[in-house]
Amino acid sequence: MSDPLYDLYQELILDHQKNPRNFGDLPGATHHADGTNPLCGDVIALDLIVDAQGVVTDVKFKGSGCAISRASASLMTQALKGKKIDVARELFEVFHALVTGSKIPKGKEELLGKLKVFSGIREFPARVKCAILAWHTMKAALDGVQDGKVVTTEGNE
Repeated sequence: MSDPLYDLYQELILDHQKNPRNFGDLPGATHHADGTNPLCGDVIALDLIVDAQGVVTDVKFKGSGCAISRASASLMTQALKGKKIDVARELFEVFHALVTGSKIPKGKEELLGKLKVFSGIREFPARVKCAILAWHTMKAALDGVQDGKVVTTEGNE
């Protein structure tokens, strides 16, 4: 017998993999980073527009990868729009805790919303880096990674 919640989660991930949101070019981006997961070949280019008040007003990604990687990037872009940079960084930490099985700070789980779909990833350690690639790339973009430097999941969970 299948678990309806698991089926729903699987359906959401597949939907975002097949029809990624915010996929494409972003002219006028204020922040950019490229990322790769050398273990499985996932690659991402991430662009953000952050306004003078520190709000992510738009975000888009391009790249290729597995279903988990693309779905994570797609859902991440939806979660970031309209958020202040400090909230985006906090969301990175909470998502990282979710997928690695670390303790999520009290009262912070509500930040995740649909991202909770990735809670089962921690049961598959090889897939954690797929789920977190877009997030490390986003963090690098906000940190002002040097042009030409590619963010990698190696050394990161």
